[in-house]
Formats: sequence, C-alpha cells, structure tokens
Amino acid sequence: MLRAVPRTVLRCLLPAPPCTPRWLHSSGTPGRYPTLCRSSPHLPHAMADPPRLKPLVAVGQVTSTPDKELNFAVCAGLVREAAHRGACLVSLPEGFDYIGFNTAQTLTLAEGLDGDLMGRYAELAKECGVWLSLGGFHERGQDWPTTQRIYNCHVLLDPAGNIVAAYRKTHLCDVELEGRVTMKESSFTNPGTEIVAPISTPAGKVLLRARAIESQCYVVAAAQTGKNHEHRTSYGHALVVDPWGAVVAQCHEGTGLCYAEIDLDYLHRIRQEIPVHSHRRPDLYGTVAATGLAPVP
Repeated sequence: MLRAVPRTVLRCLLPAPPCTPRWLHSSGTPGRYPTLCRSSPHLPHAMADPPRLKPLVAVGQVTSTPDKELNFAVCAGLVREAAHRGACLVSLPEGFDYIGFNTAQTLTLAEGLDGDLMGRYAELAKECGVWLSLGGFHERGQDWPTTQRIYNCHVLLDPAGNIVAAYRKTHLCDVELEGRVTMKESSFTNPGTEIVAPISTPAGKVLLRARAIESQCYVVAAAQTGKNHEHRTSYGHALVVDPWGAVVAQCHEGTGLCYAEIDLDYLHRIRQEIPVHSHRRPDLYGTVAATGLAPVP
C-alpha cells in the first residue's frame, strides 16, 4: 500500500536545491534511482543494501484563469516544490495553461505544441529532472488554418524535456444543465483520432484516461479548483486512487499538491491474484489497437 514519505527521509531531502530529484540526493549520480540517503545522521547505521524508495508522484490542483503568464508562474512553482519534495512525476490538470472566458478567447489563446508555452514547460521538466503530465493543453494542430478548431491534448514530457506522448481527447464533453450550465466542447474542439500507447516512467505506465479498478492501475487525477472567471467555478478534489479504488491522497481546498507513493509490487500482486485482463472476451466486443501497445503484465 501507499505510505507517506518518512520524516527522516524528508530531513535528508530538504537541504537540496529546489529542483534536485531525490535520487540525486543519495549518490549525486544522475539517473541512479532511488536510494535512501546513506550519509544522513537521522537514519539507522549504514546498510549494505539500503531499501529502494517507491516512486513518488505529485498531483497538482490549480485555479487557471485567462492569464497565461500567471498560470505558468503558479504551475512552475508547484513543479519546483514537488521536485524538491522528491517527486519523479508531476501531474497538472486539464486547462493548466488557461481557462478562457468564452469560446473566442479560448481559440485566440491556443498554441501549437511547438509554441512558446510548451517550450517553457519542456525547460521546466529539464530544470527539475521530472516527468510532467500536462493535460489537457489547448492545442492548435496542423489543421488549425483550415478548421479554426483546437484539440484538447494531454502531453507527457520526460525529464529531458522531450514530448514522449500526446493524447488528443477522443470523447469530448458536452453538458446542458437547464438553467445552470451549458458547455459544448465539441463546438470548437476536434476529437482525437487515435489511442496512445502507455509510456514507461519511474511510476509505472501512464495510461491516459484509465479507470483504477477496471484497468487495475493507479489513477492520478489533477484538478481545477475555485473561481476561474466570473462564469466558471471548479470543484477541485485532485486525488490519487489505487488499483482497488481507494483514495490514497487528496488535495485540500485551494491551489496546492498532494503526494502518493506508487507501490508497483502491490499493483502486480493485484493483477496476479485477480487476472481480469485474461478474462476479457474480445471475441464478443472486439479489440482496440494502439501503435506500440503491449499486453498488460
């Protein structure tokens, strides 16, 4: 199961520079992943083979506005805080880049994946040495000149700042609550045309839009919170759910982070004890193929 990072370990992490990943704190060797700080006076006597720390993920909760500069400053601060804490992956919510006041503003503020804003997030990932799960980003795709429509794009950046996956939302959100809320994402957003294969990270494979119990995986759900502008207020409750559906971490009200360790041994044990993937009946309901998609172990 997931556990909070022990205070003795945190004492060892805190003196490090703001964006130093915690596996650099132990040996100073980039990529060595991760061990306890052997020289810490707060830990028991040196061990021949110290236990490995479970991957730590950080989940962001923000109040995005139409002000892209302000939004970036807030998100960058959270990423640096999470890296200082020792997270290997930081998840930011849908609309982390901005929440437009109306459709016209939403389209005007959109950028391509090769634009300035995504470039700044790539530099941030490189600076802090963390994976960034950014979704969704208001993307002007290659068809923007002809369609004048955007994509809701979930982007995964590796610690070198490379875009290793980009999932364009296939099921758009249209809501009509009479007298209360009207939102038609499909009126200005193109649906994605492909399913993206999971990507291997230190926290396991990131399967976008997965459900914890059905997929037997951890779900990391970043969220918007508070008043985005005078016509929109968001619910918040960013959280992490384990493969049994238990909420193991959740943000309080307001901008901030929550943390959870990803116990891959526990995950694999659940998949062995209840092998739901081997019980599937593709002969009845077909299969969905994705380039590079490997069977679930």
